[in-house]
Amino acid sequence: MKKTTILSLDGGGIRGIITCIILRYIEEQLQLYDNPNAKLGDYFDMVAGSSTGGLIASIILCPDEHRKAKYSIQKGLELYAERGGDIFQVSFWKSMVNPFGLINEKISQEALEKNLNEFFGTLELKELIKPCLITSYDIENRRSKIFNSWKARLSTDNFYVKDICRATSAAPTYFSPVQIKSMYGQIFSLIDGGMFANNPALCAYAEARKIPFAEVLKSHQKTNRPTVNDLLIVSIGTGIEARPYTFKKLQKAGKIGWVNPIIDILLSANAETVDYQLCQMFQTLGTKNQKNYYRLNPSLKNASPAMDNVRRYNIENLIQAGLSYIDDHRDVLNQIVQKLIINKI
Repeated sequence: MKKTTILSLDGGGIRGIITCIILRYIEEQLQLYDNPNAKLGDYFDMVAGSSTGGLIASIILCPDEHRKAKYSIQKGLELYAERGGDIFQVSFWKSMVNPFGLINEKISQEALEKNLNEFFGTLELKELIKPCLITSYDIENRRSKIFNSWKARLSTDNFYVKDICRATSAAPTYFSPVQIKSMYGQIFSLIDGGMFANNPALCAYAEARKIPFAEVLKSHQKTNRPTVNDLLIVSIGTGIEARPYTFKKLQKAGKIGWVNPIIDILLSANAETVDYQLCQMFQTLGTKNQKNYYRLNPSLKNASPAMDNVRRYNIENLIQAGLSYIDDHRDVLNQIVQKLIINKI
């Protein structure tokens, strides 16, 4: 039996460029060693994403006319590098009347929605080529809202992909919450899934345990409802945030002083906790299967930790951070490539 391969992508705004750089290297190696037309969507059996990771996941799983992966990851990189300034840019006037997003959301959603509409059009969740897991949070019903393309084919829980991407990207203080409607008319009020699962790898594992992959992928080489022994998980972060907060600075910070630190700490701590839990799970396995969980999370190097810094020099620094990680971890990345080739159906 072949392993069920899962790709999990963290949130992080414009820092998603780092994710795309690492994925581009993996895809290029797949093209070199397996198929010159290889695309990531044809090698991963499930793709999970939160926030910016949800957007990248949707790009990877877009279908062509033969229900194969339509886009190379280069398309995702172009979306961030070329359109990121349009999506995340704050006008000078708005920055003056609404500093740091204290009065209302920091960034207008119009540019984001325009780009999502142009890119995805009327593509529906159920049309994505593989099972996906994209996160958001329902603020009215106070519970997580998980979008899954496999479930969308079996139920009324189907949506436009552009709406899902808008929902998973609705980071508080950056973008306003959004109301989206399912294809059957049910309305949900949603914010960024990174609020509870900025690293969605553990959510992906839990969801994968319920999916009959052999039936969904029409292959007897895959296992229905795989256990941890049956999985290969590749989890990619958007850069390690190691900025310290001193006791003196936060001792009497008050509510406003805590706004940025609390969001930063919650997002990074959430991702680290998921990594810890999955590491512990895989360490209970045999020697060979222990090595089937990979967490790739580069240092930001000279790049800004801000999710909305779209200055040209910062975009270049994000690209360089991704390239530096590839140089330092080429052996690990090549291991992943070989395992993806072996486990492809």
